[in-house]
Amino acid sequence: MSLGNSIRHGAKWVFIGNTGSQIINFALGLILARLMMPAEFGTVATILIFTNLAGFVAGGGMGQALVRAKEASKRDYDLLFTVQFLIGLVIVGFFFAIAPWFGRWYANPEYADLLRIAALSFLIRPFVNVPSNMLHRDMRFKAKTATQLTGLVVYNSIALSLAYLGYGPWSLILAGLFSAITGALQFAWYARWLPGINFDFAHARDLMRYGLLATSNNVVGYIQGQVATFVLSRTGDPASVGLFNKARSLAYMPFTMVSGSAYEPVFRAIAQSADNPDRVRYLYLQSIQLGCLYTFPIYTLLFWLAPEAIRFFYGANWLPSAEPLSILVFAGFFMSIGHPAGALLAALNLLGKELVMQVINLVILILGMLIAIPYGINGAAWVLVASQFFGMIYITAIACRATRIGWLDIAKAAMPAAAHAAGLLAALALLGELAGRFISGDFLTLAFYGTAAGLIVILSGLYSPFEAMRHESRKMLGLLWGRLTFAGNKKT
Repeated sequence: MSLGNSIRHGAKWVFIGNTGSQIINFALGLILARLMMPAEFGTVATILIFTNLAGFVAGGGMGQALVRAKEASKRDYDLLFTVQFLIGLVIVGFFFAIAPWFGRWYANPEYADLLRIAALSFLIRPFVNVPSNMLHRDMRFKAKTATQLTGLVVYNSIALSLAYLGYGPWSLILAGLFSAITGALQFAWYARWLPGINFDFAHARDLMRYGLLATSNNVVGYIQGQVATFVLSRTGDPASVGLFNKARSLAYMPFTMVSGSAYEPVFRAIAQSADNPDRVRYLYLQSIQLGCLYTFPIYTLLFWLAPEAIRFFYGANWLPSAEPLSILVFAGFFMSIGHPAGALLAALNLLGKELVMQVINLVILILGMLIAIPYGINGAAWVLVASQFFGMIYITAIACRATRIGWLDIAKAAMPAAAHAAGLLAALALLGELAGRFISGDFLTLAFYGTAAGLIVILSGLYSPFEAMRHESRKMLGLLWGRLTFAGNKKT
């Protein structure tokens, strides 16, 4: 299989995994939102701030280093497992020791028990990370997707059952633990991997030179993502944490499904093509263009329908998250443009430059969140938008210098999506007059605008002045026609 076909094949399966994950989480999240209160979601989100942060340290970045490396042997993977398991033991001991203090800090003793049980996942993660990295290196994204979706089914089934029985935040913590065990078993089966021990720590230092930068970037990026949750949690209002996280998760959903799907295959492909500058530039610009073509229309529609979507899917209790959702949509536009630069810099071993940007952005974000406290979750949303805009400009500038690409090239890559998003917004505004007169109810409103937006995007794309948009519209129509023809043939 050629490199281009490998990337498309890999991106397809990552997209299926991301989309399937979002659909499963979204569908069962609707039920969980009615079985659990926002404050209970906020409690779990607070716990996950600290356990997820420790997760980056547990990984050590060595797995990403092996994915990028030209060669990787069984001894390398045994070394990765050994180091990660030892780090996991230290992390579990640390969380068990600080758990009582953690409960006192939040004035809730239940936090201590939740933290201890959540920490047990660090003993399972090495059994997940090693075979997962093996599959990533071989670009076997179909197997990774199958494992991901199975784990989500297990997670949501357990969470839903326990929430129905009244276990509250314990539902999510225990579901995460058991789904991790399921994932470890399935990953090992697909990769045909059995854990081994290797204490060649001298070689581990070589792997961790790259891994340290990768981990540092991940840690700083994760802290950026959790600053708002942490600040809001310290105001003493768990409901605000739950509402804000709901808005942020919905705002990031299109980006995760589309742009995020291309990260892993593009990272591996650029690492393989690092000595071919023309191919690297092509992969980078195509990632921006295609990501924006598919996310911009979704974000435009989400901006237009935020209140109706929240009220219909989650109920009136979650309606206050609609306004921050409509604000965070702008962050999604910026992420779609800037995110491919992250894969580029990681593959070209330029993570040190990205780390400088991440640290600067973190300082700006912390100061902004402290200023935004009086303005509640809407103020926090605007701070995140400003942070994503700054990050997009900075990391794209680094990528442009590394590949000798100009800003005009970046603008050309994003222009088709931006122009059609503006046209879609204008069309939705005109349709609003019609909808306001003849359509009532959230369901009919969502169905009307969703159908209209899909038709507008595809039909306008066929006559677009941009070849990229015409090409994607023809592909979508061809796929739709093929599905309809297949369904008709089955009936006959």
